[in-house]
Amino acid sequence: MSEAKCSNCGRSDEEVKLIQYRHKGKDAFVCVHCLPMFIHG
Repeated sequence: MSEAKCSNCGRSDEEVKLIQYRHKGKDAFVCVHCLPMFIHG
């Protein structure tokens, strides 16, 4: 299994908290630091 990393900044779950989501049928992660930018574009 590959290490979970933020799809925006690339930090791993060892460094920050990650939130999992699905997009176009694939699982991905975003960290709590990138989440506001992810939501508001």
